[in-house]
Amino acid sequence: MPTQHQHTGSLAGVNPPAGELLRALVPIVAHLVGAQIETMSVRLSAAFLALSETSQDSREANLSFHAGQLLKKNAYAFYYLVAADIEKALRADIDQLLLPQRVAQPEKKLMMEPDLSLVSYEEMDKKLALSRVSRSIELDNAEQYAALNMRIAHLMQKEALSIAQNPFRPELLLTTLHQAWCQFDPETGTHELVLSLLRPDILFDLEPILAELNQALVAKGVLPDLQESYRIRRQRQKKLDDQDEAVAATATEGKLRQYFAQGAAQNAVQSGNAYSGMTGGAAGVSGATLQQLSEFQKSLQFRQLMSEAKDVLRLSQMREQVPDMFATGVEKQTLDLLSQVFDNVFRNQTIPAQVKELISVLQIPVLKAAMLDKEFFFNEHHPARRLIDLLSRYSPAVNAQQAQQDPLFQTMQRNVQRVSDEFDQEVALFEEVVNDLEAFIAKEEQASEQALQAPIQTALRKEKIKQASMTATQTVAVRVGSGEVVAFVETFLENRWTKVLTLAYSVKEEKPQAVEDAIRTMDDLIWSVKPKITLQDRQELLNRLPAILARLNKWLSLIKWEDADRVRFFAELAECHASIVRAPLELSPDKQFEIAVEAAQHAAERRLEKRAEAEKKAQQQAEQQAVAEEDPAVMLVDSLERGVWIELQQPAAAPVKVRLAWVSPMRSLFIFTSSQKEQNFSLPVKQLQQAFREQKARLLELDKVVDRALMEALGSLQPDETTPAAAPDLSGTEPDAEPDCRATLTPN
Repeated sequence: MPTQHQHTGSLAGVNPPAGELLRALVPIVAHLVGAQIETMSVRLSAAFLALSETSQDSREANLSFHAGQLLKKNAYAFYYLVAADIEKALRADIDQLLLPQRVAQPEKKLMMEPDLSLVSYEEMDKKLALSRVSRSIELDNAEQYAALNMRIAHLMQKEALSIAQNPFRPELLLTTLHQAWCQFDPETGTHELVLSLLRPDILFDLEPILAELNQALVAKGVLPDLQESYRIRRQRQKKLDDQDEAVAATATEGKLRQYFAQGAAQNAVQSGNAYSGMTGGAAGVSGATLQQLSEFQKSLQFRQLMSEAKDVLRLSQMREQVPDMFATGVEKQTLDLLSQVFDNVFRNQTIPAQVKELISVLQIPVLKAAMLDKEFFFNEHHPARRLIDLLSRYSPAVNAQQAQQDPLFQTMQRNVQRVSDEFDQEVALFEEVVNDLEAFIAKEEQASEQALQAPIQTALRKEKIKQASMTATQTVAVRVGSGEVVAFVETFLENRWTKVLTLAYSVKEEKPQAVEDAIRTMDDLIWSVKPKITLQDRQELLNRLPAILARLNKWLSLIKWEDADRVRFFAELAECHASIVRAPLELSPDKQFEIAVEAAQHAAERRLEKRAEAEKKAQQQAEQQAVAEEDPAVMLVDSLERGVWIELQQPAAAPVKVRLAWVSPMRSLFIFTSSQKEQNFSLPVKQLQQAFREQKARLLELDKVVDRALMEALGSLQPDETTPAAAPDLSGTEPDAEPDCRATLTPN
């Protein structure tokens, strides 16, 4: 068969558009399909001849015999016809897929449900026959097709892509192959006959072709390393978590509205008007109450209470000093609920004492803000809530031993003091303070990231080599998976050439031609040890062999393979090439056919062995993955995001609180920083998982502290505390008054 070595194992260019990437896959398929057409032709010819011997229909037997002989004698012509038609069909289908209107069109029906309307019986039979074979191939390669569908969908920015839309689907390849046969054999009787022979055991093997397509997309960063399953799982989990949060938020909002309904009703009774004082505040707060709070905060009594407090002064203690101020209604309920929220925050042992003191200073200003703006309890992005959340989330970053000299603590302290001194009734002050604190934190994080560049670059290099090794292993597996590679060359490729390809892939960005050269050298080596039956083929081998050996030696020297095994390999390779050249030339067509059939059968057996090994390995990996997905430690580490705080046990030392500063792209390495910002260290994913498994690591809950405290406080309320009171009798109110106090609970 023709020896065309134009395979491109990677896609040229940097971040090309979807169309260019998809079209770049066509030469890959053309090359890998072309490499199998010869053996497929041998199998198909043998199947025709076998059918001619077993058929009870003399016409069918005669047609089969002549078809088998035709293919046997004209294999070259069939090769070129199939190769050209498949490449043409793939390009046409990709062009059609990329048309804008294609997206808007309804999706094709699946092959298992072909459209049989308005077609002849012959066409109907053909569709059904191809549908059955296509479905069988799809099931055999379900995993590869699932990955390829997701990658192409991701490339085209679509939610999903069905097998019927995939340009590399079995149905297109089978239809093209059948059309090529119809052109190849003018005898129409075989056009239907060949349908029964287009079986998976005769056709070319799609698994290595699909694997190579997936790997080519991986090389361009399209859902690399089959990590899309992980990403999709995380996206689905995040979606479920978001849904759970939405449900919880709705439930919390409902409880809040019920909770404040009682206070609103009491306010309405006291004022004699359901709308009295209801246009501002949580549900109606008098200006006198706010004035009393401001005066109390500035009083000597308050400062004395602050100084006498054992740890921090709490709202629940303050209310004892002004009992008349919060006797009934919304004011009392706001204070009760906010007191529990702050108590919950103060119980968090992760927050350093110095930061808790700052948060305690905010209690009265936040109480006033909650009374002025009812959205404090309903909106998690309320600036007063965000300020408390910011102080809590970044509190472990404060150097507890040198807090007063810590720039972060000084910034926190300055902004808290500003709120304490300046806040009256302008909630916008909280927004200004939050913006100032966030700007400082962003500047600190940027400086921290710059300091981490050295360990990050080291980690990226390690991952790059790991990714290159995985890609190299897959690239070699595609070749040896065909079953047609000589045993000693197969061993060489798996043990040595994977290292060559790993090196080539690792320098791909700097030297993109390296990958192409390494793959071409590997393909040339495989071609060189295949039987050469014609004088022309042997002459081509002799002409090309010096260059092939030179490239082999160059690459093997680069990976520093210099031991005795290298000498033995080249000795065995030389003997193999000599035996190919010395083999008898004058073989009858029947003998050549017999040799080809035997080689094809041996390759098929070897391919089945390799596939069985691959399936066994895949099954083991799937089982390990299933176990891992049920492991709480694995699930927890999978969910970690940059910015979270973790407490780690240290051998013979006190626990240390560290912040996750960086996660490698493949999530194989995690880099942490501590409050000593110049210190950082990294943990591999397995080690981090083990630390959580052995309870030597603990996730610190510092995000959304107000939100969690609020839900806990509402959950601790007695049932009657969240049950709205009966509507008061407002029959004596003014005619234009609104008697239904529930109207006051409608959000702005």
